[in-house]
Amino acid sequence: MEQSFAARTLRDLAAVLIVAIFMFPIFWWSLSSIKPYSAIFNKDGPVYFDFEPTALNYKVTLLGRSRVESALESGGTYGAGGASSYDSRQTILDSTLVAVGSTGLTILLATLAAYALSRMAMRGKQHFIFWILSQRFMPPLAIVIPIMFMFRDMSLLDSRLGLIIAHTLINLPLAVLLLKSFFDDVPKDVDEAAMIDGATRIQTFRRVVLPMVRGGVAATAVLCFIFSWTEFLLSLYLTTSIRTLPVKISTFVTSTGTEWGFITALGTSAIVPSFIFILLVQRHLVRGLTLGSLKE
Repeated sequence: MEQSFAARTLRDLAAVLIVAIFMFPIFWWSLSSIKPYSAIFNKDGPVYFDFEPTALNYKVTLLGRSRVESALESGGTYGAGGASSYDSRQTILDSTLVAVGSTGLTILLATLAAYALSRMAMRGKQHFIFWILSQRFMPPLAIVIPIMFMFRDMSLLDSRLGLIIAHTLINLPLAVLLLKSFFDDVPKDVDEAAMIDGATRIQTFRRVVLPMVRGGVAATAVLCFIFSWTEFLLSLYLTTSIRTLPVKISTFVTSTGTEWGFITALGTSAIVPSFIFILLVQRHLVRGLTLGSLKE
């Protein structure tokens, strides 16, 4: 039954309102990143558009400009301090390497494990799957200290490799369960037909089944990347000289105040890699997220 014009209009307005509510914090965050110091800390109330935009916050955090030099250039009042504690170029590089590395390693291990769980019979499979799921229930705070001691003995503390392994460990359970559901949606008859034609199990997996679940792999990769990109606790405990973006942003809260301009500039910049990654795999992402929602 087709909806009336009034009903469709009301539905569309409600959808726009809901999207606007969810998008407003991101809009306000981005807007604050181009505000001068005086507009962010205006004592008369929030400043929406009545200010002169400035790129000072981005110059300091992304280009390594001196905080004092940039403030004097723009006529601002940013006090004392150099670029050493606010220059975030190395942080962005470290976060990118860790997120991409852990995502790639997670997908490599999870696809093999998920395919095996989906296709091969084993005693106690359901209990094993529940055990995998239970690993995700465990909060990182409960395991961060044991991991720190293990990584210390293996010389993995304060290294990108150690962070990649740690992020892989926390993403692996969810990735395995997601990919298993995608493999389950591919009929086993496809495997049997390929092997009847002479393909081995590995060839069947790599050339036949895996291309059919590309959407699921893409969706899982996006989630793993975002979880690694935004992970805070393990990065805080396992590294000192290497700082990922969430840890770096936390250092902008100092004893003399909170540098909201630098925080919003770096936080807005941190959204961009995830957005680009999603754009690159968007063709497969929708298919992956909806795979299995409809049954024949």
